Amino acid sequence: MTAKEQIKLLKVFIVIGLILIVTGHFIISKEWLTHLGPLGFIIGASCIAIGLICSLPTKIYLTILLMRNEEH
Repeated sequence: MTAKEQIKLLKVFIVIGLILIVTGHFIISKEWLTHLGPLGFIIGASCIAIGLICSLPTKIYLTILLMRNEEH
């Protein structure tokens, strides 16, 4: 896998993570799933957690990868 393909893949993961974070926030704050009770909050919180898992480590690795490309 080339560096450009890696960068595209990492950017896709960042976008997916950010979408999940925003979706989880809207689920919790707009009370869309309050009829489910605690399960609605669990669904919103798990969306946020999965989004953080997708986006944060990816940002760190992407930053290191881009810094390495600038050196060359």
